[in-house]
Amino acid sequence: MTKHLDRREFIQLAGLTTAGIAGVVFSSGLRGVSYAAAKGKAEDFMFLQMSDLHWGFTGPAVNPDAEVTLDKAIAHVNALPRQPDFIAFTGDLTHTTDDPQERRKRLAHVRDTVAQLKVKTHHYLAGEHDASLDQGEAFKEFFGKTHYTFDHKGVHFIVLDNVSDPKGMLGDEQLEWLRADLKQRDKDAPIVVLTHRPLFDLAPDWDWATADGAAAIEALMPYEYVTVFYGHIHQEHHQMTGHIAHHAATSLIFPLPAPGSQPKRTPLPWDPAQPYRGLGFREIEAEDKGARYVINELEVAKA
Repeated sequence: MTKHLDRREFIQLAGLTTAGIAGVVFSSGLRGVSYAAAKGKAEDFMFLQMSDLHWGFTGPAVNPDAEVTLDKAIAHVNALPRQPDFIAFTGDLTHTTDDPQERRKRLAHVRDTVAQLKVKTHHYLAGEHDASLDQGEAFKEFFGKTHYTFDHKGVHFIVLDNVSDPKGMLGDEQLEWLRADLKQRDKDAPIVVLTHRPLFDLAPDWDWATADGAAAIEALMPYEYVTVFYGHIHQEHHQMTGHIAHHAATSLIFPLPAPGSQPKRTPLPWDPAQPYRGLGFREIEAEDKGARYVINELEVAKA
C-alpha cells in the first residue's frame, strides 16, 4: 500500500499514528528541495532513519529476539534494492547502564555491528540512555559530537542534543549555537532537523518533550521549509507545529503505547504471531519532482 498526501491532507492527518504498517508513504508537502534545485544544487536522494536500538536491553516478554534484532535489521537494509545516501541513527543506540565500562562496551558493540552496513556514511545522535548519566562523555568517545550540522545535496541538516542534559534540555549555549547557524541560511532554504526527543510537548508526563524545545521551534519558525525527524517514543507519529512537520520513528527493539493511551509508558508485549509488529526503520526520500519529502516505513526484518 502506498499513499501520497498533499500538504492539506497531511495537516488534516497530522498527529495520527499508524505504527507497524510497512510500506505506507507519507509526504510532508514541503517544497524545500525545489529551492535548492532552482540554485542548481539539488538532486533526488534517499536516506534511512534508524532509531532506538537499545543494545543491551533484555526483556523476553517484550522482545525475546533482542540479541539478534539489530543483525536482522542490518541484513534487511543491506538487501534493499536501492542503498541510501546515508543513515541517521536518532538516539538510544544502547540501553542505559550505571556501569561506565559496560556503557562503553555497549557503545563499542553498536559501532562495530553497524559497520556491517553496506552504506558507510552514518550520522549519530545520542539518546538519554546513551548520554544522560555522563553528559554524553562516553558517546563522544565512540561517535563524536552530540550536536552539529552537515549538508547533503542542497539540504541543510541540523543535529540537536536534547538528552545529554539529564533535565532533557537543549540549554542556552546550544540554542545560541542554533540561532547563529540559522542566521547563515536563507529563509526559504530546505532544513532538516534531527533530534532524539520531540521538540514539542507530546506527553511531558511520559518524558516525551524537550524542556526548552519551544525556543528551538521559535528559532526555526521563520524558515519556510523545515522538517524534524526524531525518535524516543518508539512509534510512528506525525505532528505539525505551525508549518513545521515533525515525524517520529519506530524503534528497532520494542514498541511503546500511543501517547496518553494508558497510565504508564510500559513497552508493548511481544506478539509471537506478529513478532516485528511496531518495529522498524524508515526510508526518507527528498524528491525534486513534486518537491517533497516522502517517508516509507519498513519493518525491522523482511516478512
